[in-house]
Amino acid sequence: MFLVALARPRFDAQGRTLETKPITSVKREVIRSFLLEKVLPAIKANWPREDFKYPKFIQQDNARTHINHNNDEFCQLATQDGFDIRLMCQPANSPDLNVLDLGFFSAIQSLQSKESPKTVDELVNAVVNSFEAFSIVMSNYIFLTLQMCLIEIMRAKGSRKYKIPHVKKAMLESEGQLPT
Repeated sequence: MFLVALARPRFDAQGRTLETKPITSVKREVIRSFLLEKVLPAIKANWPREDFKYPKFIQQDNARTHINHNNDEFCQLATQDGFDIRLMCQPANSPDLNVLDLGFFSAIQSLQSKESPKTVDELVNAVVNSFEAFSIVMSNYIFLTLQMCLIEIMRAKGSRKYKIPHVKKAMLESEGQLPT
């Protein structure tokens, strides 16, 4: 899992740059802290003003370390300044309802694996480069796949016995027929 921030380099007493180190054990307190101190402020700072009043959903999987969707601190901060940011968990065993699992992670992983990082800093750079190279068109395709999965789940009356539909999005887009 990546949550990235950039700061001016800091040096230790001997004038050496501090080393980037991964958090090896992500506990509920770390998740809560990142949501409250990094994710919510970033959403508020970057969300288009004309859409700030509409609900925004942060979707978590069902990991035990994630905070409860009605955590008091989160809810209080998420509704300040007129925002409506909600925390939710995806249904259990349903990666098809997580836009990240539907294609974003595999696309990013494919891009960053071409760089073969050997250190944590190289890995972070590879992920940042991959994120920046990620096509907005591909992002739209992934959200359309999510929408199609939701339709198929409704057709299957809530069952997981359905296939992810493949509709040749690039061809439909070139013909001006891509669904919105």
